[in-house]
Amino acid sequence: QVHLVESGGGLVQAGGSLRLSCAASGRTLSTYGMGWFRQVPGKGREFVARIGWSRGDTDYADSVKGRFTVSRDNAMNTMYLQMNNLKPEDTAAYYCTSYSRSDFTWHPLAGGEFWGLGTQVTVSS
Repeated sequence: QVHLVESGGGLVQAGGSLRLSCAASGRTLSTYGMGWFRQVPGKGREFVARIGWSRGDTDYADSVKGRFTVSRDNAMNTMYLQMNNLKPEDTAAYYCTSYSRSDFTWHPLAGGEFWGLGTQVTVSS
């Protein structure tokens, strides 16, 4: 079991920045990578970004490329999402997920087995 806790969400004006954190605990040795997803009411979860835990390789959704940066601190078992130049359409609940090697390699857009409870990001126009 991997326990994930997101933090850092809030209300920001368009053009502003936020930094989300995802702290992992439990069986973190089984984690091959971690990712960020977001969801608005009435829609499914949308892939945002992911990062490989050992090599730090990253991948982003086209909608956030150039504005969002995912990073990790292996010693702290924490993943971050730096969000710059935020837009109203970035408004969503943001969730982190922990990937196994198989999920990270073959099913990254579906997320992993473990998920946090989410943190709300609201961008006003």
